[in-house]
Amino acid sequence: MIPLRDDAPRWSYPGVTLALILINCAVFLYESALLARSAGLAELFINTYGAIPVRVLAAVNGDYPLIAGLAPIFTSIFLHGGWLHLIGNMWFLWVFGDNVEDELGHFSYLVFYIVCGVIASMAHIFSGPGSAVPIVGASGAIAGVMGAYLVRFPMARIITLIPIFFFFTTIEMPAFVMLFYWLGIQLLSGTMTLGEASTGGVAWWAHVGGFAAGALLIWSRPRRRPTRKRYAG
Repeated sequence: MIPLRDDAPRWSYPGVTLALILINCAVFLYESALLARSAGLAELFINTYGAIPVRVLAAVNGDYPLIAGLAPIFTSIFLHGGWLHLIGNMWFLWVFGDNVEDELGHFSYLVFYIVCGVIASMAHIFSGPGSAVPIVGASGAIAGVMGAYLVRFPMARIITLIPIFFFFTTIEMPAFVMLFYWLGIQLLSGTMTLGEASTGGVAWWAHVGGFAAGALLIWSRPRRRPTRKRYAG
C-alpha cells in the first residue's frame, strides 16, 4: 500500500519537512557523484557516515574513537542506498510529516525527527550488535513521524494506491488501518530475521523502534492549538 495524500488540515507551512527532503536529496546527489567517480569513494563515504553496529558499540566500550563511532548514528539518517530508497522515504515523509510538523511546531518537530532517527538506529544496532553492515536511511526517523501521526490523526482519511496483480486502484481508508498494517509488516519481518547474520537489506527493527518512539514522544505532549490560517492538507 502506497499513501498518496491525506485529508488532515494544517495551519502552517511545512518548511522543516521540505528542508529535510531537500537535504536528503542533496546528500544523495553527492553520494551519486562519488559513485560516478569511483565505487571505492562511495563505499568509503557510506562506511564513514553510515552507522555500523560493531563500531558504535566499540566506541561505547572505549575500543574505538568516540566521535567517529557515534557521530554516524546522526549522519546515517541522511544517507540512502539508491533512488527507490530515497524516493520511497521522501514520499512517506511528505504525506505524514507536514501534519506532525504543524502539531509540534517547526523547531520541536526537527528535534523530534532527529531523536526518532537516533532511537531507530539504536534499535537496529541492539537487534544485531555483531553486524558490520552500515545502516543508512531516513526510514527510522520517518517511522517516528508515522507513529506520531497515528496518535494525533488516527481517523484522518488516507488515499492509498493498492496494487492488484498487474493493476492499480486507489481506496480511502482511516490512517490507523494503514499505519497498523505497515507496523504489522515491520514486526513480522523483523521477527523472522532475529538471530540471522545481517548481510544488508531492510532494517526492520529500526522502523519498529522509530515508530514506537514517535508515538510515545508525541503522546506525552499536550495538543497544540492552531493559531494561523489553514492550509490545504
